[in-house]
Amino acid sequence: MTGRLSVDDWLQVEHSGEPDGSWLTMMSRVASFHHKHKFAAEENHGHDMGFRIALTVEELGELSAAITKGKPDEEAAEELADLLILILGHALAMNVDLEEEFHKKMNLVMTRKARTGKLGIRVTEYSGE
Repeated sequence: MTGRLSVDDWLQVEHSGEPDGSWLTMMSRVASFHHKHKFAAEENHGHDMGFRIALTVEELGELSAAITKGKPDEEAAEELADLLILILGHALAMNVDLEEEFHKKMNLVMTRKARTGKLGIRVTEYSGE
């Protein structure tokens, strides 16, 4: 992997804090959040991925509830943003160049065929069929 991986790497990126459509802005803002709260510190249990995944499931449940209970779109959007912030933070915690991995995965899924099942369309790797 190449590129910025750690919180310290991302803290070096200048950003205005305003939406600008930039991956760099989003990642550097999440890194600033991690740095501010010392998420990686031993007294905070470092980047415990089990805990991080549990938080992700919790936020996914909140998004699901917002949608299934017919809450305003703004509430669902906020929960979706919470999930994105967590996912970007997972990349920091795992030292993953998420932008690079995103593009590698998109290149792969763009080569796959879609199938329609009872609940809708699905694009995944199928085997044994």
